Amino acid sequence: MSVFRKGGKRKLVSEINVVPYIDVMLVLLIVFMVTAPLLMQGVKVDLPDAPSAPIEDTDEEPLIVSVRADGTYYLNLGEDEKAPKPLAEIKETVAKVLRQKPDTPVLVWGDTDAKYGLIVSAMTHLQQAGAPSVGLVTEPPQE
Repeated sequence: MSVFRKGGKRKLVSEINVVPYIDVMLVLLIVFMVTAPLLMQGVKVDLPDAPSAPIEDTDEEPLIVSVRADGTYYLNLGEDEKAPKPLAEIKETVAKVLRQKPDTPVLVWGDTDAKYGLIVSAMTHLQQAGAPSVGLVTEPPQE
């Protein structure tokens, strides 16, 4: 007779313990909730408020050209997204990307206080680079 056993035989439980899986799931959920806003990077631009329809959701990441009020241009491509770039360099870069992936959407983020001519100039350079259409990004009006 064994000294360690008190009582009857124990039956083996073949059920999976779900509690650790729920803990892991909740930790991953919190991690994704914290990192999701960080994925959208770019130059701070005050977009104008206008009623507009949302753009089509495609798998391609759009090329975004930002136009600030002081007349500087930025492109959300490469390691130097926050460095101002001349419009000619942006045009060449967009042309290279569109040759590789012609279905890439091209968008312009124009600051509310930017001059109209700056935004039109950016749009014409993007169309010369081969963009079939250039979209303007706006914020939905606050009600």
